[in-house]
Amino acid sequence: MEYNSSLPIYLQAANSIKRDIVTGKLSPGVKLPSVRELAVAYTINPNTVSRVYKELEMEGVCFTRRGMGTFVTEDPGKVRQLKEEMAGTLIREFLEGMEQLGFSRAEAIGLLEEEQSK
Repeated sequence: MEYNSSLPIYLQAANSIKRDIVTGKLSPGVKLPSVRELAVAYTINPNTVSRVYKELEMEGVCFTRRGMGTFVTEDPGKVRQLKEEMAGTLIREFLEGMEQLGFSRAEAIGLLEEEQSK
């Protein structure tokens, strides 16, 4: 995984896991890798992975079973909510970027519609 210096690594790793959940790469109830396994996979410190899992648990995206590990939420409503939040973030970032280029929201939407019809 390549990291962006403008966002803390633990948030980038958490966002990657969330993306895998909403896209179905990680199914509801599936066990996530151990702290050490994820640290190796993401080439980050195990303490950072612990922080990632703590953050995801606070958001209700995963839960921990003592002695068994960390698991993806089984709540379909939470996954749907997460997907909608992530979509909203992408839309806001897109519109802000287009506004910085000098496009109005209506023009940005028009360009999207043009691109889709190609």
